Amino acid sequence: MPRDYHYESPRERDYSRDRQDGEGYRSERERERRRQRRESRGDTDDEERRRRRRERAARHAAAAAPGEHTPSSDREHYERAQQERQERRRRRGHRATDSTGEPILRQPERSYDSPYRTGGDGSPSPTKARQQRRPRRDSSGHRASGGGGGGWDTPASRDSGASARPLLHADALAQLDASNAKSGWKAHRYDEAYVKRVRDQEKNLEKERQREERREKRRAKEEAAAAAAAEKEREKRRRHEEEMGFRRSRHVDAELEDDDEEEEVPRHYPSGNDGIRVRGYDEYPEPYTDDPYTDDAAEPRRRRREYTDDERDERRQRRKERALAATAIAGKQRKSRVVSGPLLEEGGKEDYEYRMAANRGGGGTKDEFYDEELKKKKRKKIFIGIAIVVLLLAIIIPVAVVVSGKKSSDSGGDTSSSSSSSDSSKPDNSNLNSISEDDIPDWAKGGLLDPFSWYDTEDFNVTFTNDTVGGLSIMGLNMTWDDSVQANEHVPALDKEFKYGEMSIRGVNVGGWFNLEPWITPSFFESYNTRDGVIDEWTLTKSMGSTKAKSNLEQHYSSWITKQSFADIRDAGFDHVRIPFNYWAVTTYDGDPYVPKVSWRYLLRGIEYARQQGLRVNLDLHGLPGSQNGWNHSGKQGVIGWLNGTDGDLNRQRSLDIHDQLSKFFAQPRYKNVVTMYGLANEPRMVELDTDAVIQWYDDVIPLVRNNNITAILVFGDGFMGLDNWQGKLQDYEDLLLDVHQYVIFNVDLIKFSHAEKVNYACKGWTQQSLRSMNKKTGFGPTMCGEWSQADTDCTQYINNVGWGTRWEGTYNTGDTGTSVLTPTCPTDNNPICSCNNANADPSDYSDTYKQFLLHFALAQIYSFEQAWGWFYWTWKTEKAVQWSWESGMKAGILPEKVWDRSAFSCNTSDIPDYSGLGLAENY
Repeated sequence: MPRDYHYESPRERDYSRDRQDGEGYRSERERERRRQRRESRGDTDDEERRRRRRERAARHAAAAAPGEHTPSSDREHYERAQQERQERRRRRGHRATDSTGEPILRQPERSYDSPYRTGGDGSPSPTKARQQRRPRRDSSGHRASGGGGGGWDTPASRDSGASARPLLHADALAQLDASNAKSGWKAHRYDEAYVKRVRDQEKNLEKERQREERREKRRAKEEAAAAAAAEKEREKRRRHEEEMGFRRSRHVDAELEDDDEEEEVPRHYPSGNDGIRVRGYDEYPEPYTDDPYTDDAAEPRRRRREYTDDERDERRQRRKERALAATAIAGKQRKSRVVSGPLLEEGGKEDYEYRMAANRGGGGTKDEFYDEELKKKKRKKIFIGIAIVVLLLAIIIPVAVVVSGKKSSDSGGDTSSSSSSSDSSKPDNSNLNSISEDDIPDWAKGGLLDPFSWYDTEDFNVTFTNDTVGGLSIMGLNMTWDDSVQANEHVPALDKEFKYGEMSIRGVNVGGWFNLEPWITPSFFESYNTRDGVIDEWTLTKSMGSTKAKSNLEQHYSSWITKQSFADIRDAGFDHVRIPFNYWAVTTYDGDPYVPKVSWRYLLRGIEYARQQGLRVNLDLHGLPGSQNGWNHSGKQGVIGWLNGTDGDLNRQRSLDIHDQLSKFFAQPRYKNVVTMYGLANEPRMVELDTDAVIQWYDDVIPLVRNNNITAILVFGDGFMGLDNWQGKLQDYEDLLLDVHQYVIFNVDLIKFSHAEKVNYACKGWTQQSLRSMNKKTGFGPTMCGEWSQADTDCTQYINNVGWGTRWEGTYNTGDTGTSVLTPTCPTDNNPICSCNNANADPSDYSDTYKQFLLHFALAQIYSFEQAWGWFYWTWKTEKAVQWSWESGMKAGILPEKVWDRSAFSCNTSDIPDYSGLGLAENY
């Protein structure tokens, strides 16, 4: 193509125009434009640009030399220039894209090809662009640039021409700018906002590219690691196959070479000491391969065919000598380990048999030296075994005699031992004699409905039934009951109305029965160390495993609270009993380690035992799915998962489903007179939960239970919000009772009270709270105290969770600086020292004044709580904690023998003694 028709792009026209406008003008604008293009395409190597510029200048200088312009050189030069332009288009024709890879639309004012441009001030009025100047032609007819020298009008040629043009002084530049402005030429050649936007997007793209590059490097590294591992495994397998192939090829050699001796030498299969047959060489098939390069047996076979008879005899003799030496050495070495279960499971039996055969000189002839060594080792083992047995007998027999004597001397001893020893004899289960195992369907045998699989069948109806009410089994229930029993002369019989609100509730909890708490039954937890992390029923049952947990806990359910326990509770003067239980008595969910449903039948039997003593039952759902408070007595210590967290809504619905089943079951007529109080949720931790969410749950569960025909008093917890904060809430429902739990030991302010201050607070402080809560103008209305104790310290083992220490001694460490108490909080401020020794001592070692204080403190609380609807003491029985057990406290003389006895102390008639003046130290 002739140069006259050379196409000049808009960009090149701009270059030409800039050159004509002056070097200084080009330096300010063109350098900025070039810099932007270089950054957009990632060209930041200055040295590389200088090299390319020198090469272009050399080419154009050569092309511009006079007298060398021939048609062929022009054509070549044109083609080179055309290639350069195409290369620049590929390299420089970059257009900014967004994060999805789509091109960013150009702004209309950026179009330099248009004869009109928007004004630089942002005005919509167009300004006419400078007219395109046609390039001059030199005398040879070539298009000339504004600079000196001939050649093509390319960026390189323009650059070279610019170096020959003299620089303009300041006045000339000012005149040029004025002339350009008068002609309508504006200084701003690009939109700054657009450039900034493109730069920002390109920076984001660059960051994304770098991230992708890092991800690619990680993937490459992972793939390389995987490939290396695979290669290592292949290499290992290859070596194994080569080794096995070599061994088996040796066997084939020997077999083929000894063909002539098969009739003379009988085939022999050696066996191990345990009678296991050891596979000989001839039992291994030759490995097949169709690869001539990996067939290890091919070359030996070829060589074997070429051996002469003499050579075969010589090789056979050498092989026998090596085998004899190998057996001699093997006899002196340690014997290989016998085949174990794991080895057999991994398929290692054949390999083991092969090694044994090799150690014995192969699967051929039997060696006398080896047999003799084998016999010696066998005799040695027998002697060692006899010696071990004799030693064990010498140790076991004396120990057994000593233990037996100790047990006989301790019989009839401590009654506060653990549940496993309190009723160690297994129930006789004589009622099973009335039925046959054939009466149990095959599908039910060994399950929850099979009484022959129960640990305890006493007082259960063992006649098989698969009937349910509300989806809950009635297996074990007797079909007759008697509600005419009266607990004592102060309350009516069960079939008579108990006037709640007029008659005080005097009840006791049977805690630690169906809801394990480490401080009530520490024997379950003491055998574990801190590393085991066994801190609640969840971790305990998980550690035990399902089988052991079921066995141990069923024995506990059978023996912890018995028929005699309910008789003793009645004898103490109680008229109510609160039975805490957890949701896994009804059902369990995926991932739960709890023992499912076993406690259900013992709960039903416990209600029948209460009925037989005329005791009314407060049925208390103590643990909800997910845990409503994150404390160990809910089953799982830690995070609250009910109405909270990822599964909060799911556990909310589960708790409603459980109440749907329970309310249908206990709406049966047989429970109307005995289950007179129905608990919705024990101690929901409303100071941590969303209060509105808990109230809404109450608004859902109360109608649900009522619609299932529960007529009992519905009990709901105060959630530790403070009694006054319940004023005006849940007022649209009838027969609701607010349950508050009062303790002084879990509050760092109350635990520091002196002995007299604690009694005074019980008489006045809690009395005032009860009266305010009973008044609907200042509180909710009907109120009772569902839990309290006479303990005045938190010294009981595990009372603050396993391993957390005590506030009293300043060792209460929760792992959170906001809740830990690491300074002693007894009334003396550790001077004298705060110690738990006295509080944890045997009650027989208590001082008389301390016993007097404990009795007064208990009676003061009873007086306060009876200003409302009444109370339930926590709890009836413990293994060690005397100040938490009514049974133990009553025997120790620190609790009244009858719950209505006020002869020792009464808040309204007695003065509070000065216990310190009577010799009771405040740190006692």
